[in-house]
Amino acid sequence: MTIASYIPSPDQAVWHLGPFPLRAYALCIIVGAVAAIFIAERRFVARGGRAGAIGDIAIWAIPFGIIGGRIYHVLTDAELYFGAGRDPLDALKIWEGGLGIWGAVAFGGVGAWIACRRYDIDFLKMADALAPGLLVAQAIGRFGNYFNQELFGKPTTQPWGLEIDRQFRPDGYEQFATFHPTFLYEALWNLAAAALLVWLERRLKLAHGQVFALYVMLYTLGRGWIEMLRIDTVNHLGPFRLNVWTSIIVFCGGLAYFLWARRRYRDEPVDASA
Repeated sequence: MTIASYIPSPDQAVWHLGPFPLRAYALCIIVGAVAAIFIAERRFVARGGRAGAIGDIAIWAIPFGIIGGRIYHVLTDAELYFGAGRDPLDALKIWEGGLGIWGAVAFGGVGAWIACRRYDIDFLKMADALAPGLLVAQAIGRFGNYFNQELFGKPTTQPWGLEIDRQFRPDGYEQFATFHPTFLYEALWNLAAAALLVWLERRLKLAHGQVFALYVMLYTLGRGWIEMLRIDTVNHLGPFRLNVWTSIIVFCGGLAYFLWARRRYRDEPVDASA
């Protein structure tokens, strides 16, 4: 038996159940969302929250997040959808991939805030309960990129290199067969960050939005170096890709809030038992 010295790519990303297409990308997003809701619900209830509240919030947050994620992707990669030879209607084809996490979190946060207002739920308490599950959801969602053979990194001959079919290789890289599996790097980073987040929450007795702020810092720290490996066509600002700059800015925002909240709430009792 011969063991492949690379990670093979899937043969297909869509399965048809009669007339209905089942797309791996959408399935990964759905499974990730369900996992996030399940984890957040257990954590929220353990902290005295109402059972079912996270599900109520998700009804608002998920559609907002998907719309926001797509808007961010289209705006930051506008050349893929607009201009000579492009069909603007492709911007609506979300099933082909393309969700910007920054837009998803920002718009999803708006949807969650609206829901918290409607149901009289502490927004910061909800955000802290959600943070680890959100990292798990992002890890699962990255496998959608694997099935679509997209958002991979530079060529590599390492045994964990990802095989990419010729039609998916960017211009100038046609002669290479295996690339850094950045989807896997980010998935593993997110899972490790989720575990670290739970440990730090208990160790440092974090609450009042500090858990979510730490999620922001951990995610952007990993996303920054992973983004530097990718070779997909994106806009640059100076020496860095736009998403690298976004990671830096968002990390600083998360750090600023974390430090402020540590001082602001340092004398208040915290229950970080879950």
